[in-house]
Amino acid sequence: MTRAHREEWARVVAGLARRFGDLDIAEEAAAEAFATAVERWPRDGVPPNPGGWLATTAARKAIDRLRRESLRGAKDREALMTRDDAAPPPRGPIEDDRLRLVFTCCHPALSMEARVALTLRLIGGLTVAEIAHAFLVGESAMAQRITRAKAKIKAAHIPYRVPSPADVRERLAGVLAVVYLVFNEGYLASVDEEPLRTELSDEAIRLGRLLRTLLPDHGEATGLLALMLLTDARRAARVSPAGELVTLDEQDRDLWDRGLVSEGHALIRERLAAVADGGEAPGRYQLLAAVNAVHTHALNAGETDWSQILALYDRLAAIDSSPIVRLNRAVAVAELDGPAAALAEIDRLAGSLDGYHAFHATRAELLRRLGRNGDAVSAYDAAIRLAGNPAERAYLSRRRGETAP
Repeated sequence: MTRAHREEWARVVAGLARRFGDLDIAEEAAAEAFATAVERWPRDGVPPNPGGWLATTAARKAIDRLRRESLRGAKDREALMTRDDAAPPPRGPIEDDRLRLVFTCCHPALSMEARVALTLRLIGGLTVAEIAHAFLVGESAMAQRITRAKAKIKAAHIPYRVPSPADVRERLAGVLAVVYLVFNEGYLASVDEEPLRTELSDEAIRLGRLLRTLLPDHGEATGLLALMLLTDARRAARVSPAGELVTLDEQDRDLWDRGLVSEGHALIRERLAAVADGGEAPGRYQLLAAVNAVHTHALNAGETDWSQILALYDRLAAIDSSPIVRLNRAVAVAELDGPAAALAEIDRLAGSLDGYHAFHATRAELLRRLGRNGDAVSAYDAAIRLAGNPAERAYLSRRRGETAP
């Protein structure tokens, strides 16, 4: 989907969900409407009001399903109203439709993982496979998780209403997680033939700017925006003309977007000043942004201050000791204490990250540096098998070929 398609998808799904009170009906009717458009528009031409056509067609699809399932009473009578002339509901504190829908879906009655997964599916438009990759779980397990989340919303009669100002703070953690995962999927696609999906990363940054405007004093909202800006600044250097991933230490830093780098650094300095004035200690996104600030401050890879990066990861591990954080921390350990020390730390993560391609890729690099080429080749093979991005597979294949067993 393009950005415009994703926005229209989100609008149609949200409208149907509010109208019929059922996420399954909303999602399936929207999907059928988009499929009908793909079939008819090339033949009959695009209608004068594509969005209205999709909304009306989706509503009719939903009505057809309700009739087939013999639903009656108040819901059926509401479904039979193909036009809704009532005044639109109040927007609340969030003016942007897309961001408002993200907040609406991140309901606290659901677990954090369920909120994020469901919102990524319905609002972000990501596939179940893409969401499963983001959570490091199997596709069938993620499909079940999303289904259970929909069932809980239906059973608990959770309303599809605009969040109040109090809701915004309560739901913010889930919203930040959604925006960051959408950004990551765009910056390096997990399951796609295109290595980058710039419409996703651009949309995530747009939402991040809106969150920053909505909550200018919230450290994590600012930290997330800084993190995305500093990461996206490296986009032009991320993939070679031949379609191969270019790692951070090999990137041409002249290709980095210095405007985004400057903006990201300014946001981090703002947060540092706020903390110095007695503000809250930095959270996950602020610390990750600071790590990226260290990388983007260095004129070349050799000038990277790895001791500062390790200190930041130590602080991050104190509040988030997830295997991913520990894996990234081990990369800094390798630069300071050598590959053997880092490999010892990484091998402790095997049970948690065995299905994650970056775990095997990192391990392969360390084994190669230690001269254990046979083991390195096996680790590269595992990474290549698990990697879904063509640019990553191309890079890993080259590295494997350069490592004589």
